[in-house]
Amino acid sequence: MSTLAQVNSKVQIGLIGCGGMGAANLAAAARHPHAVVTGVCDVWKSRRDAVLERYKSTAKAYHDFREMLASKDIDAVIIATPPHWHALQAILAAEAGKDFYLQKPMTIYLAESLAVKRAAEKHQRITQIGTQIHAGANYRRVVEWVRSGALGPIPLVRTFLAANQGVEGIGNAPAGDPPKDLDWELWVGPARMTKCHPKMIESAGPNCSFMDFSGGYTPGMAPHIIDLPYWALDLGFPLVTAASGGRFVTRDAGDAYDTQQVLWQYPQLVMTWMLSLVNGYSFDFHREGMGRGLGVYFHGERGTLFANYNEHRIVPEGDRMKGVEKPKETIPPSPGHEHEWIDSILSRKPPSCHVGYHYKIDVAIALANIAFKLGRAVRFDPVAEKIVGDEEAARLAKPQYREPWKFPENYL
Repeated sequence: MSTLAQVNSKVQIGLIGCGGMGAANLAAAARHPHAVVTGVCDVWKSRRDAVLERYKSTAKAYHDFREMLASKDIDAVIIATPPHWHALQAILAAEAGKDFYLQKPMTIYLAESLAVKRAAEKHQRITQIGTQIHAGANYRRVVEWVRSGALGPIPLVRTFLAANQGVEGIGNAPAGDPPKDLDWELWVGPARMTKCHPKMIESAGPNCSFMDFSGGYTPGMAPHIIDLPYWALDLGFPLVTAASGGRFVTRDAGDAYDTQQVLWQYPQLVMTWMLSLVNGYSFDFHREGMGRGLGVYFHGERGTLFANYNEHRIVPEGDRMKGVEKPKETIPPSPGHEHEWIDSILSRKPPSCHVGYHYKIDVAIALANIAFKLGRAVRFDPVAEKIVGDEEAARLAKPQYREPWKFPENYL
């Protein structure tokens, strides 16, 4: 921590990526009594200036995130750029001695996930991944139910996201030139150069329609949803991952799949993921219509627990849960996802969604997209932390960055 921060007992926070999610994360962090916003960075000037206006008494504007990372007036950064930037910016932040809050998806590629985790460990950084729902009370109660053993052994978990964007999806506006005050070369960065589409730069949601910049809607949404079974069941890496699906209905300007089914095999259970962008029916809660439905089923020997973000229900198997009482609330409430991170920066004790916890979730999602691309199951060695028996899959695990950007091979 810099001398200024030590004197004032304030963590000096910088934001990289001034879109809606980044601005919200920064606003939450700024409410912490021991935090101050000292930097705002974006390659889109008008977007950057709009956020800077709120913190102009303490913050400086940056165009290039590397300049921010070199500043002594920054202790920690919130990274809320498009996902294709996440790994490189997080690793460079760690190397610069900055703690970081990284929006999900943590990364797009398997090798990126491993590299971010190892960089955070090597440089002893305090990290938090932006799965804000993890801080909610409902998830805590579900974890307590599952860990109580009341459901019995749980051999099957099903997770899903259902939405209906229609055939039109994000629409078919043409790609073209970026806004005049947007540095398109730096926005694209390590990804493959392409024309600017207005939906790519609008927000995190529609950006999921473009594979090069997001990996699709599974990396975009599954981190929030499969986080719950990972937390409740303390899952490790999947041993085998299979996936299928495609772009079957949507006819828009994007190129992401609209349907995907994933199966992860763990030592003692199977977990599935179902993504549909063309049908909005959301199973047991019977939410109908064009909106979004999501959830998790824990299928136990004695009963099934179904949960979404805000509520949960239990359906017993006959009388096998007779006499079972609601478990005591043992997981304390969160002060807020961003506040957890700042508290941890001050204490140097990891928060709940640090990289060392979340990277296993990230690896599972990255393996799903590899299996999806190949059309076959992929095996993973949890000890060696690498794909085994499939050279093509192993090659797909690592991105090819556009010059002059280099993938940090030293962390592999």
